[in-house]
Amino acid sequence: MVDMHIHSIYSDGDKTISEILKMCEEKNLEYISITDHNTCEQYNDKVLVNNKIFTGKIIQGTELYAVFKNRSFEILGYNVNSDIINKWSKNYYSEDKLKHEQITCATRLLEACDKLGIIYDKDKIEKPKKVTEYMEISIYNELISHKENIKILGELSNSFNLFFRKGLANPQSPYFTNRMEFRPKYEEVIDIIHKANGMAFLAHPFEYKFNDTISFINDLRKTSELDGIECFHPSSSDNNKSDILVEYARKNNLYISGGSDYHGNTRPNIEIGTGSGNLNIKKEVIKEWL
Repeated sequence: MVDMHIHSIYSDGDKTISEILKMCEEKNLEYISITDHNTCEQYNDKVLVNNKIFTGKIIQGTELYAVFKNRSFEILGYNVNSDIINKWSKNYYSEDKLKHEQITCATRLLEACDKLGIIYDKDKIEKPKKVTEYMEISIYNELISHKENIKILGELSNSFNLFFRKGLANPQSPYFTNRMEFRPKYEEVIDIIHKANGMAFLAHPFEYKFNDTISFINDLRKTSELDGIECFHPSSSDNNKSDILVEYARKNNLYISGGSDYHGNTRPNIEIGTGSGNLNIKKEVIKEWL
């Protein structure tokens, strides 16, 4: 079993490298990749450099934000040179720039809430401990604590993930915070992954709630070369979505990957290796591109 999509404290996860390696060893995973957002600093962690915990294979990876046609999404990079990724990442994700993005987007969300008559207590909104965290999560938790807001939010009150994908990241939504202005274009992201001798995979296509996911992938591929698709992920575990992505990948000579997208307690329903309970990705899925 493999898990090629894991997050640690080096981005928005809440588990240390040591904790992650121990969990992966306990689950008897054969291949893993710790794909923190917009960085490969996790691979400089002493525990990982001198790994004596996990006996499986570790593939250096990252997950980079990208923008295409006014939509924000993520690209997974595998087998990347971590030094090249880290040097490039500083152009967009220095601590000062991340702090500015964090405050700007939180301010935009609160202004949108004010316009829509949504109730909240600003003093109860917890400030993030890290610049890599979204303040919008704390804002969302405060919003849904007021029953009066549920009707206004509608289906977006069901989960933060839905609020993020259909609200914060959706240009047609009144909650749109336009993080895209802080992020690199898709072509640049693909280019840096390839310059880092890596392979570029579109992360969890059905996570973004596009009206036509396959058409979006087709448009991406016309612009810059994708190497593969993350076909196995909690967002594609129902309604044969994984099968749809696998069939597309096979027909278009794209490689296949998959992972739990583990973040720790920030996403309590997701476990390493098994995702929301039924992931169990076999190593044969990734063997052809390792």
